[in-house]
Amino acid sequence: MFVWGSFNVVHPGHLRLLNFAAECGDFLVVGVSDDGRPETFLPEQLRLEGVRAISAVNYSFVLRCPAEVFIAELKPDVVVKGKEHEQHFNPEQEVVDAYGGRLLFSSGDVRFSSLDLLQKELREAHYSAITKPLDFPERHGFNFERLAGYIKRFDTLRVAVIGDLIVDEYITCDPLGMSQEDPTIVVTPIKSDLFVGGAGIVAAHARGLGAQVEFFGIAGVDSTAVFAQQTLESYEVACHLIADESRPTTLKQRYRARGKTLLRVSHLRQHDISQELIRDVLERMRPVIEAADLLIFSDFNYGCLPQELVDAICAECHKSGVMMVADSQASSQIGDVSRFKGMRLITPTEHEARLAVRDTSAGLVVLADALQNQSQAGSVFITMGAEGLLIHSPDTPSNGLVTDQLPAFNAAPKDVSGAGDSLMICSAMALAVGASVWESAYLGALAAACQVGRVGNIPLRNEELLQELAQ
Repeated sequence: MFVWGSFNVVHPGHLRLLNFAAECGDFLVVGVSDDGRPETFLPEQLRLEGVRAISAVNYSFVLRCPAEVFIAELKPDVVVKGKEHEQHFNPEQEVVDAYGGRLLFSSGDVRFSSLDLLQKELREAHYSAITKPLDFPERHGFNFERLAGYIKRFDTLRVAVIGDLIVDEYITCDPLGMSQEDPTIVVTPIKSDLFVGGAGIVAAHARGLGAQVEFFGIAGVDSTAVFAQQTLESYEVACHLIADESRPTTLKQRYRARGKTLLRVSHLRQHDISQELIRDVLERMRPVIEAADLLIFSDFNYGCLPQELVDAICAECHKSGVMMVADSQASSQIGDVSRFKGMRLITPTEHEARLAVRDTSAGLVVLADALQNQSQAGSVFITMGAEGLLIHSPDTPSNGLVTDQLPAFNAAPKDVSGAGDSLMICSAMALAVGASVWESAYLGALAAACQVGRVGNIPLRNEELLQELAQ
């Protein structure tokens, strides 16, 4: 099997492609383009070392001739290229056909595919669950002291957050066993804890990190809304909950036993808010937008942000020169993050990115580029759970790189439900105080690592991030 490429930064998309190629045969050879190619940015030996560290690769070398020339000499049974090349001219096809080989196109499976990451956890002892990679700051020319300086400037920001308010209830249970009448797990609830979630926790994170925050959300007329209002006020968030009698306040109950979630029950309505409420929200937000440095759309697709309201808010932000960032979650619901046009940053999961561009097979870099073009966003951060974070920023390249990758900083997460929210708000605030895209991504990944180290949505504090950077 043969694969080749520049491999400037080895990211999960490369791992998927190489694992696919390795599964096609018994011996995988990888050619790393030499420094003479225009698409290479890092020295060839560094790129070669990165490829050699991948367990699926049996042999790798620096490729100093056109790929089709080497293929004609090696005559591999299978040559693999990324799925994005399938509809284009491929000079290797004629060579492969001449000796009876096969040219395959695939970007690998959309799943966690890096055995190397699992083996790393087994080989290395970690005294802290959070491990900060050092190669990324070196590659992009920044240090931890500089990152700490950005965090200390967070208290100069005025942030407006709008989106779906959610209250999360964690019901801790004692497992009793299996029912004798039918195959049902039996538990008994022993403790219940309520947390503000959704766009509410995004606002609380922003306040905990130091900013002055105004939050706008939709709530029902119920005790859940009262809890959310009181809790956000205790976090010192200026909370504007607009009552909608046609829906309950969204409540998500998680039944947990021995550190694992057994079942989630959601109490919600997903219809768009009325025209009257759209006008009410916009009227309340106008003076806040005029004074804001940053506006966050935190969309969970439960009806708080119909397109008419999004477009009106964007127009107000453009008028006042306010930076905008958006996240649109699609897990059990359907969303499209690309409907938020002209954002400085969008932060979808891989699943959400593929939904937006309607592409289930493209490689990660191709996917990020397509989403960036479709949404007209400045930068795209694609979150991939245990595989980390892909940063794509064509407008602000660093050392020639427009795409880079960060691993997940926390190897032992306790509760991953708030990771994306904490990453988005911290990255957005870093951009707002002058950090580069690459610096903001690093701070966002660190914030997510802190957040997933505990159960439940508890607001981040700037002291936590400063402490982690100092270690």
